[in-house]
Amino acid sequence: MNYARLITGGGWLLRRMCTAAETPAKKPNLYRMLSALDMTGGSASQTLDHYIMQGKAVRKSELERCVEELRKYNKFQHALEIMEWMEMRKINFSWNNYAVQLDLVSKTKGVVAAENFFSALPPPAKNKYTYGALLNCYCKELMTDKALRHFDRMDELGYVTSLAFNNLMSMFMRLGQPQKVPQLVGLMKQKNIPLSAFTYHVWMNSCATLNDLDGAERVYEEMKTEDEDKIGWQTYSNLAAIYAKVKDFEKAEMMLKMLEKEVKPRQRDAYHCLLGLYAGTGNLGEVHRLWNSLKSVSPVTNYSYLVMLSTLRRLNDMEGIAKCLKEWESSCVSYDVRLVNVCVSAYLSQNMVEEAALVFEEASRRSKGPLFRIRELFMMYFLEKRQLDAAVRHLEAALSEVKGNERRPSPKVVGAFLKYYEEETDVDGVDELSKIFKANNFDDSWIKTCITASESSPEIDPRLKKDSQVYQAQEN
Repeated sequence: MNYARLITGGGWLLRRMCTAAETPAKKPNLYRMLSALDMTGGSASQTLDHYIMQGKAVRKSELERCVEELRKYNKFQHALEIMEWMEMRKINFSWNNYAVQLDLVSKTKGVVAAENFFSALPPPAKNKYTYGALLNCYCKELMTDKALRHFDRMDELGYVTSLAFNNLMSMFMRLGQPQKVPQLVGLMKQKNIPLSAFTYHVWMNSCATLNDLDGAERVYEEMKTEDEDKIGWQTYSNLAAIYAKVKDFEKAEMMLKMLEKEVKPRQRDAYHCLLGLYAGTGNLGEVHRLWNSLKSVSPVTNYSYLVMLSTLRRLNDMEGIAKCLKEWESSCVSYDVRLVNVCVSAYLSQNMVEEAALVFEEASRRSKGPLFRIRELFMMYFLEKRQLDAAVRHLEAALSEVKGNERRPSPKVVGAFLKYYEEETDVDGVDELSKIFKANNFDDSWIKTCITASESSPEIDPRLKKDSQVYQAQEN
């Protein structure tokens, strides 16, 4: 079959299929098929091949929307497979398509692969978009030297934009060097590059990080004077977070009221932000008011419930959590175990073990997959309460519920077991733990790696540094 003829720009068959309004069969939602691949299995390329083999047309713009949505939900591998499928089918790429593909290569295969991809591009495709995408890769990975050299090369070629500056600013903020942000802002002004709203926001945050609250307010005043049209709800949320961090809740809530005025009815992300920020001010009443407001103006998704449950957990509103969970369970289309994770964690944090167990039982009944990470919450809780047998039962059950090595205990959990054995001077326990892992096909190298990772974790007691020696002593 000539696949190109089923793709936009490919010929008469696509036009015919796209205009055949009289066709009675309802066209399946391509994005839903692609987004469900984590559960259904298979690859994006197989799904697309099957889709067009059924005689269905797919436009390039539709594929681009699918890629955009998959990226939004961190499904980078499937997004990359779509881009590679488009390339194989010789669909004309825009310069921005190459930039998106480079970013996906970096996220799925690493920076070296992204560099190789960039090097192999034809000269016309090495433009401000792909140069900018590679800079973003360097900045995300905190590769300062490469980022600065690449930025200088972009400057020589005339490819530097506000986005390139924003990438550097974000990198320096993550590196704990906020003092470099105002310097970059000065360079932008010197080059007559307009400051974006994001630039102003990072600039404000850099001032706040340097304990210069007056400086952050001056940036806001400059924004109002120079670029008032760029002020949106994100600006107010940024300032509210700054004020909440220094516990100036009066100013924080003033900004939140201004934010609320900017929110359009179906802007769920803005409502999600408001919920989190009001939690930061400790205002439970406003959290519930906004939640009811969100439900009245916009379809409430699983993610909205996840945000609300996480917010209630921060405020230790256990009654609210129970009510919200019951409401979600009675109406959800797809059962999302992330919400269960939040609830179990909240109940265990308040020593409400029976309630946590009931939530877990319901999830076990309704969820299609293993509840490995939720069982880990019980392991951590029971180890903290010195109930080793219960923790081991959850460990063995978790391992028995997964196929092969598709799930592995986190270093934090392994570290918690080792910490328990050390504090109880239970050397035999380390050997028993090793036997459990080996019985589930985890070899010595993995166990050692896990121990090393637990040693370096800031959440693990420093005394764990002795545990690898205990394990190795048992091994010899």
